[in-house]
Amino acid sequence: MKRLTFAPKNALWARAGASGVVVGLLVGVGVAALGSLAPSAASADTSTAVTVASRGYDPDVATAPFPDLKVTVSQTEDLVSQGIVVNWSGGTKSERPDGSSGGQDFLQIAQCWGDDPANSSRPDRTTCQYGGFPGKAASTRDTAVSQDQVAPQDSQYTSPANGFTIPAFTAIPYRASTGGSISSVFADSANVLTHHVMDPLTGLVQKATGPPSETGVTLPDGISGVDLATNEFYTQYTTNEVPWAGSSDSGDGSVKFEVQTAMQSPGLGCGTPVTAADGTVSGKSCWLVVIPRGKSDAGESYITKSGLLWDSWKHSVAVKLDFKPIGQRCAIGSAEKQLSGSELVAAAIGSWQPKLCTGATGSSFALSIGNEEDALAAASLTTPSPLALTSRPLQTDGADPVAYAPIALSGVAVSFSIDRRVKPVGAVPQEYKARNTEAFTSLNLTPRLVAKLLTNSYLDSLPSGAPATSDSLKFFGYTDSANPGANARNLTVDPDFLAVNDDEWKYQDLTGPSLGDMLLPAGRSDEAQQLWRYVLSDPAAVEFLNGTPDTWGMKVNPWSSTNAAVNPSGTAMTLPRTNFPKADPLERPAAGTGTTAVNLVTWRPYTSDFESGAYLTLRGDGQELGDWNPTSVPPKFGKSVRSLVGNQRVLGVTTAAAAARYQTVTASLQNSAGAFVAPSTESMLAASAAMVPTSANPEVLEYDPANPNAKAAATAYPMTMPVYAALNPLQTDAAQRAIYANLIRYAVVAGQVPGTEIGQLPRGYTPLPKSWVDQALAAATAIEQGGSPVATTAVPETAPAVDRPAYVPTPSTYGPAEFQAQAAPVVADAAVDPAATGTVVDPLVARPTPADPVMGPVRAAVPAGLLSGLVAACGVPLISRVRRRS
Repeated sequence: MKRLTFAPKNALWARAGASGVVVGLLVGVGVAALGSLAPSAASADTSTAVTVASRGYDPDVATAPFPDLKVTVSQTEDLVSQGIVVNWSGGTKSERPDGSSGGQDFLQIAQCWGDDPANSSRPDRTTCQYGGFPGKAASTRDTAVSQDQVAPQDSQYTSPANGFTIPAFTAIPYRASTGGSISSVFADSANVLTHHVMDPLTGLVQKATGPPSETGVTLPDGISGVDLATNEFYTQYTTNEVPWAGSSDSGDGSVKFEVQTAMQSPGLGCGTPVTAADGTVSGKSCWLVVIPRGKSDAGESYITKSGLLWDSWKHSVAVKLDFKPIGQRCAIGSAEKQLSGSELVAAAIGSWQPKLCTGATGSSFALSIGNEEDALAAASLTTPSPLALTSRPLQTDGADPVAYAPIALSGVAVSFSIDRRVKPVGAVPQEYKARNTEAFTSLNLTPRLVAKLLTNSYLDSLPSGAPATSDSLKFFGYTDSANPGANARNLTVDPDFLAVNDDEWKYQDLTGPSLGDMLLPAGRSDEAQQLWRYVLSDPAAVEFLNGTPDTWGMKVNPWSSTNAAVNPSGTAMTLPRTNFPKADPLERPAAGTGTTAVNLVTWRPYTSDFESGAYLTLRGDGQELGDWNPTSVPPKFGKSVRSLVGNQRVLGVTTAAAAARYQTVTASLQNSAGAFVAPSTESMLAASAAMVPTSANPEVLEYDPANPNAKAAATAYPMTMPVYAALNPLQTDAAQRAIYANLIRYAVVAGQVPGTEIGQLPRGYTPLPKSWVDQALAAATAIEQGGSPVATTAVPETAPAVDRPAYVPTPSTYGPAEFQAQAAPVVADAAVDPAATGTVVDPLVARPTPADPVMGPVRAAVPAGLLSGLVAACGVPLISRVRRRS
């Protein structure tokens, strides 16, 4: 379980492991979820977009690589830790990096914190987070240079040449916003600028040339290290820089960029609270800088030098980034109340919290994200408990004592970042070649394809080098790499996938473990259960899980089969379920003395939560296993470095709100009407109109893929889910009930106004229909007054076939006066409920899923795998700090 404290503390984002373990996760109130963006560049929030052109910005545009370059940054205000989109035009067709150069005609993108002392309209290059990839051509901060090519502006950072054997060496230092710097060129005892390095064996700083000193070189005051690639401020595992961003044939391009705050990068310090003379608090501003790189560096035949050297840096263009202040939001001493359950609503709670601090019953809240069923069980009692946040009703044979208040409408999404890599041989249409290295922006998934990704049925999702005698590989018909059987290596080469996606996918040469499955969160959740229900809505997926090969002969991993005769354990796996088991116990044997075996969880580890799926997708981090490091203590497997722009290939299960925040593209899922639909305000609203009462409690609605409403809703996103605030109104703590009622009233009135401002509804959510608001307000009254749960009229099985917009509440008699004033006025005809539209398709009929298997040897596989995964996680090489995302 993950605990988000929306309280008067500085924000800390850490990630929990398994459900049920509460991890102290302190987050600056509201920071965790504000400023979200839409899932694709086409729908990005452009209300604060800024365009900057080389002409008018570059003082030496006549010699610029791309004098007509124009760069647009999608969002420049109210920023938090998130993704933004950088688009440009006026470039030149790019060439990819190779072993000896950084490429040709490309852009580099970085985040900087300080103004140039000589020109406050530009950033200071010594404050840019750049150079975090050791030895990467054209992307380091330091490089050997020809003495006659050293620009005057670089001379203060350059160790001069010494004869013919020792060239000049330029190293642009990094100065941190927190004080201190990293610099490898500084004056020696004779006051001569000298290049220094760290001796990897002794840990002592030494001159780069000449005999070493027994005691090493003492660093000057203010300098804390000499390694400009791996240091206390950034490493290749934490930096957000983009070393290569390529342009198409037309000179246009687009990339996602991870914006970091002081929580991810203290050295940058972006968003640190700054108090003005009048007492107002704002976040410390930073810069986004774009460095154009042409065909060659000054005096060179290729691009191999740092983009921070003056001859390149002088052509950079930059945009100021304004951040929300991180840290304290609620008054110190305000009462903290507990919320527990669904991660789907976390972003909204974070946005609403600062407004909830006000008022007579105001409070700060601590949200513990974990299994909704457990949270709801506690909330159903009469003893005081946290307010449960759930998408399903209480599972009970008796009367349900809980009042349910719908407070959010969102959904589960599949984020992806897959860059094109056309096949090097064979006939490839020129139009596809022209888009090589560009990111795909559309991807369709059917329930059967999702089933394949969830069950480790693709070969690349299994540890490379696992014995061919393993049950799963034998079942697939795998003999060796030359005779792999009918199971595809990964999603992108599966004929099942190619049949429902654009023709361009057929010409791609994409490989890697992170294309064989999806990043999946550990623990139990309503979200996991709903995704499995989606899979089971398709007879073809059900047959696949039961062991029937698909049209092309691909089979389910037998350990995840719902057919006892197929499952090696002898018992079928029960579906739907509230988790994502990695059931196959196969292992890659230890390869030599001191190494360890690699099981499925070590090979493809879980993420700590759904949000991590979007965050890692934005970074291109498929969580792939690195090499064995025998010199670490203890010896262990490392973590692979994330894939950079142009080479990314990763899919992750996440939430619509997290996908919006981190600006990841989301897959279109095939719904019950046969249409492929991506999450959006409109598609989730259409799904809400198709929802029906659950069998356990008619006050709780669900999107049931097998229901005629869903089959008639061609525009509905099938993984849309409501979130209910739930509590037994007879709980004995009246003051606590009043606070929870206050939260509900705010959530469904002022909290339903979409926007990026504090207190508004973040992107990734859809405003609630009017009947939902009415139900929530009635439930809030019942909770506050201690009455029995309010009976509501059941939603009809088939809604009228008309289109109506979402309901956004206007100021009214709902709730306290301060909430009325905060709700934005809307047009009168918005106060209606939506309804599903379309024609009912044929029913989906499939065999029921049998009970959970008696797992036999696999009984211990998942617990052991989880333990091994945790051990492997502990074995990841030390990174400079835990990445925080507030």
